[in-house]
Amino acid sequence: MTLPPGMAAMRTFLAAVAGLVVLVGAPGPKPDFGMLSDEEIYYINHVAKTTWTAGQNFHPKDERHVKRILGVHLKKHHLYLHAKLPLKVFKNAKEENLPTNFDARTHWPHCPSLREVRDQGDCGSCWAFGAVECMTDRLCIRSKGKTQFHFSAEELLTCCKQCGRGYVWLAICVCVCLSVCVSVCMSFVQSGCQPYEIPACDHHVIGHLQPCTKKMMPTPTCKKKCDPGYNISFHDDKRYGLRTYHLRGELNIMQELVSYGPVEAAFTVYSDFTQYKSGGGPSLGGHAVKILGYGTENGTKYWLVANSWNTDWGDQGFFKILRGHNHCGIESQIVAGDPRL
Repeated sequence: MTLPPGMAAMRTFLAAVAGLVVLVGAPGPKPDFGMLSDEEIYYINHVAKTTWTAGQNFHPKDERHVKRILGVHLKKHHLYLHAKLPLKVFKNAKEENLPTNFDARTHWPHCPSLREVRDQGDCGSCWAFGAVECMTDRLCIRSKGKTQFHFSAEELLTCCKQCGRGYVWLAICVCVCLSVCVSVCMSFVQSGCQPYEIPACDHHVIGHLQPCTKKMMPTPTCKKKCDPGYNISFHDDKRYGLRTYHLRGELNIMQELVSYGPVEAAFTVYSDFTQYKSGGGPSLGGHAVKILGYGTENGTKYWLVANSWNTDWGDQGFFKILRGHNHCGIESQIVAGDPRL
């Protein structure tokens, strides 16, 4: 495929984010343009029939970086998820009793963590971020806003060695049942018992942070103590959970979101997902994210999702993915848990 004159050299955004941008790309009979290419962006925006807009998120030379930050081993995760965690089913859930559109950010405005977008840095720790983000939100929701506590991605990443194999189900279990200590790791804000040591970085062509490293950052050392200067002990800074479980199916996930808050999801990432701006193509690996809502727009049903690649990516760090078709396996790999107050 040949681009219009000058298009091949263009390395800036090719489209602005506006209106509904629903990720509906999946493996299909389209040309293989290679990863992170302008040719693929042009094809998505001008030739393919999609309901979303592509743009340049990553530099074309960042293929290794993209693959490094996809940290979920999907085959083993899927196998152990259904073997290790009980399945939660809402027997009386009916679509007519649920809102047509639901956004946890507006439903629970007293929980500011719902509006946060974290940054996993140059590390395949998405599985840890999805778990701690969900439990941070759920603790606030369950306490009706009285407990504003950030669970630590640092402790989960460094101390759960089995989780480091990319098991989302185990990450949520450790986060809830064994607990983790607090940390705020939003953008440049670093406070709490164990702040996230791996720095946020500029994954993108146009960003506001320092460039990501050329190699994956080494996993920090597990330590059972808070950083110097923190005035609460490691033991006293703990929060605990009640139970963990998994869900599958559109209606069950919708009911869970409305009743209890965000869930962690794993899904397969294809090459055009990296071009998502407001992916089809080869599979790049497994990724974990936080689902916080759902809706319907222009006749297309979607899940509302928070990523962990900072606010420069996608639609200010969020994106929408097709709902009701187990797109990229996302509806069959949902985990959640209940925090203890």
